[in-house]
Amino acid sequence: MSSNPARSPLGKVLTPSGTPTPPIRSHCRLSAGSGGEESRSRWELHFIWSQSVSHPPARVSAATTRAPAAKVSATCTPSANLVKVQEVASWLLEMNQELLSGGSKRRRTGGSLRGNASLSHGEEEQMNRVVEEQEGHCVRNAGDNGAEASSSTNDEAQVATAEKEENNNQITVEAKEENKEEEQEDGEEEMDQDSDDFEQSDDSGREENSTSGNDITDQNYNIDIAIQQPLALLTKNQMKRKLDPGPEVRSFSSGKKPCKGSEYKSTTGLVPCSATPTTFGDLRAANGQGQQRRRITTVQPPPELQDWLKTFQSWSGPERLLALDELIDSCEPTQVKHMMQVIEPQFQRDFISLLPKELALYVLSFLEPKDLLQAAQTCRYWRILAEDNLLWREKCKEEGIDEPVYIKRRKVIKPGFAHSPWKSAYIRQHRIDTNWRCGDLKTPKQVLKGHDDHVITCLQFCGNRIVSGSDDNTLKVWSAVTGKCLRTLVGHTGGVWSSQMRGNIIISGSTDRTLKVWNADSGECIHTLYGHTSTVRCMHLHENRVVSGSRDATLRVWDIETGQCLHVLMGHVAAVRCVQYDGRRVVSGAYDFMVKVWDPETETCLHTLQGHTNRVYSLQFDGVHVVSGSLDTSIRVWDVETGNCIHTLTGHQSLTSGMELKDNTLVSGNADSTVKIWDIKTGQCLQTLQGPNKHQSAVTCLQFNKNFVITSSDDGTVKLWDLKTGEFIRNLVTLESGGSGGVVWRIRASNTKLVCAVGSRNGTEETKLLVLDFDVDMK
Repeated sequence: MSSNPARSPLGKVLTPSGTPTPPIRSHCRLSAGSGGEESRSRWELHFIWSQSVSHPPARVSAATTRAPAAKVSATCTPSANLVKVQEVASWLLEMNQELLSGGSKRRRTGGSLRGNASLSHGEEEQMNRVVEEQEGHCVRNAGDNGAEASSSTNDEAQVATAEKEENNNQITVEAKEENKEEEQEDGEEEMDQDSDDFEQSDDSGREENSTSGNDITDQNYNIDIAIQQPLALLTKNQMKRKLDPGPEVRSFSSGKKPCKGSEYKSTTGLVPCSATPTTFGDLRAANGQGQQRRRITTVQPPPELQDWLKTFQSWSGPERLLALDELIDSCEPTQVKHMMQVIEPQFQRDFISLLPKELALYVLSFLEPKDLLQAAQTCRYWRILAEDNLLWREKCKEEGIDEPVYIKRRKVIKPGFAHSPWKSAYIRQHRIDTNWRCGDLKTPKQVLKGHDDHVITCLQFCGNRIVSGSDDNTLKVWSAVTGKCLRTLVGHTGGVWSSQMRGNIIISGSTDRTLKVWNADSGECIHTLYGHTSTVRCMHLHENRVVSGSRDATLRVWDIETGQCLHVLMGHVAAVRCVQYDGRRVVSGAYDFMVKVWDPETETCLHTLQGHTNRVYSLQFDGVHVVSGSLDTSIRVWDVETGNCIHTLTGHQSLTSGMELKDNTLVSGNADSTVKIWDIKTGQCLQTLQGPNKHQSAVTCLQFNKNFVITSSDDGTVKLWDLKTGEFIRNLVTLESGGSGGVVWRIRASNTKLVCAVGSRNGTEETKLLVLDFDVDMK
């Protein structure tokens, strides 16, 4: 006599009354490949974690063992179809036994070490007792079928008594742990705050994905209460904790699988099986799930089912695949869904929790930061991994974030758990970027009024200090925090047309042909640098040296600490309009159509870059490439070492008045009201910032970072654009006098603030500085 428990023709474990035990509901996706024999067939499976529910053991009857039956008829009712589909599903994964047997062994050894633990102590004891009782039933089955029938009533009474005791114990344990769980939930809410805030700032498309994820989660975790043993003494809150996934398992967008840990503890021995499983049923029994999945109880198996199955078993592998394809095509969607529910639980793996910590972190390092924040919501162990400070430091470096953010937490979430300062830095930057895109812009934080009705000709912004220069012969030092004018630097006898700032040192150039070095803290003029014979039109500061260009066609190199003129560079034959200096080479552009590269130490001109056919107005220099913009509408890219022209960038229609170069990305603003984004390595124009929201007049100034381009114009607006897509985001500033004389002359931006110098040439707009703040409070 077989030692296996008696089964119905569909493989159900039956009680003495012939009623199948309740199953476990689950979900999966299955895609079948082609193959030969059973042992060579391959199946690709994708998994979604599902909640498991343990059930009491059932007394099995030997009288219900399998017996041959007549051949299945050609017509079946929908219920019979569902029964057949379920049995076919049991056969579908027999061919994958090596993979599954290896995986189940791995799960038994390591699957319960990490992850969420949803089984209480009482539930684990109950499961152990179920296993022991089931093994006892199997042994008695093998001994005597008749004796089994006569003693079933007593055995069931003992099982019911044991269940009642275990349920009472479980209620006691849950009552003791209720307060502790509530405290943990409060802590988890605080741990989730960063991720929740991050998700709230995403767009509506993300919300749609989240909704889809909620649907998946609901399908996985809404367990049919009607099939469970009622626990009359459980309170409403306790029952909710028992049935709901709880705060440890969150909804994911499509494709995200909630993680499981010790819920899937192996119960090997529940159903005896051969040493090497040969069928999917044997494999399920080896995994301890042979009696736990849901069976169809509303209909008895048709008598022709066994003969139908034998016919299926007699076919070859390809024939079976063909038959399965035809069977699936003839099934209703609910029947296919049932087949998926039977198969999926056998393939559930939390591979992250099973890996060593170092390998798990290596896998997570390939996720984008926003996906890493979502992964942290999977379970407690994933949260610990996703909070790794070194992991977030690398993510911040990729995003150009240089400093961590330390936040004082109100309470400790869990002993040994530490929030990552680098993660906080990333979340802060994300919120700042969100403020730039859609923050409140009803009124500027500060309006700094000064310089009367004169033009602001130059603007510097560093740290919390703003310096504005004007044609009223003065410079003003402002606080970017309070908006107050801290100092007015008086001393020039002509309009100030150029300036530079480093720390508390300010250098200014004027139409009075001098440069002045100022102390921003005291307002004192430290040095007055004489030498130029005309207006100082441009300058560039590097460390303690500044290079100035003048309308006298010369350049001078100065030491700002001593006030001495170190070098004079002569060679241009017209006014020098722009200059760049990197500490090793000086590059200058002039109204003589030339760009020159100088060695300041020897005062020699290394290269004269010829090619422009009109005045050169703008320059950029990164130490390797020189980029020059001209009134001839072209932009040229030069090699600083050879002096060769690498690319000629065409597309603008007028004067290129301003440019900025970072990491081989060039952004150019033109008097034709357009802004273009270029790749100087290839010479390709990546984006043109235009369209219905483009500027209506000449572009006066621009700034850009890794995400945004900020542009100002004579039309009285400051616009924000997406650097990667070139899409218009919004207007940051719109002057009421725009279009009738209001102008934004200069802009300077930091990570969190934007300073705009505005005014007009006809008195329609008051001269002032507008300060917009996009910073966030991380307390």
